[in-house]
Amino acid sequence: MRTVKTELLKIYAYIFRNYIFAIRNVFTFFDILFWPVIGILSVGVMSDFLNLEKNLISFLLTGAITSGVLQVAQLEVSYGILYEIWSKSIKQIFISPTKIYQYIIGSWIVGIARGILVFILLSFLSHYLFGFYIPDYFRAIVFLVGIFMNALIIGLLVNFFVLLYGQRVDIIAWSLSVLAMLICGIYYPVNILPKWLQTIAQLIPLTYFLEYYRESLSFSQNFSFGLTKGFILCVFYIFIFFYLISLAYNRAKKTGMILKLSE
Repeated sequence: MRTVKTELLKIYAYIFRNYIFAIRNVFTFFDILFWPVIGILSVGVMSDFLNLEKNLISFLLTGAITSGVLQVAQLEVSYGILYEIWSKSIKQIFISPTKIYQYIIGSWIVGIARGILVFILLSFLSHYLFGFYIPDYFRAIVFLVGIFMNALIIGLLVNFFVLLYGQRVDIIAWSLSVLAMLICGIYYPVNILPKWLQTIAQLIPLTYFLEYYRESLSFSQNFSFGLTKGFILCVFYIFIFFYLISLAYNRAKKTGMILKLSE
């Protein structure tokens, strides 16, 4: 029991740390909010111009909301280690009596909080300006859980590459999520993609969560047992990437990468 309490306190320490960073640098949060809002406005205005049916507008706006929430949540995890590199303080983090998974989970929880705020804001804007609606709130909650799990996976992958190759790969903090959304059908059904891309899409959990939610908008799913596959893939990737990060971290200590990133 005491061990669990200690673990939770260490995670909370990183949550509080990220919270302090957030309130001291409010402009960064507004910068993160800017692009999701622009995305909603662009898609909504385009939908009005094309005079699309209501369910098609909701289909597209669901993609825009997903994009905004996923980016905000995963960037909190991805930028966590990059902020330490840019401020030359990464060695201080890793010599503290905490584990790297506590650091990542703390950042992820803050990312979830930000993602929920972005989801509420974008949903309100979409409803007020373009008539977007949420037909099934239970599906929406499950869908959000799926988005946040995907955000953690992308953040873990970014952390893995940064520990291996340093800050020169920081571009993947933005590009990985964009590539994933391109393949998983953020603005279109997956079945219009070439067969080989459909195969790759089936390896991305977000594909199944998007289809699960859009079923409530009267769109059929392309894959059977999609929700189950989505959660199984998420759990699998999370365990695998945490393991790979631990290997990359041990390698970074042996090669002196941690010290190089602090110079």
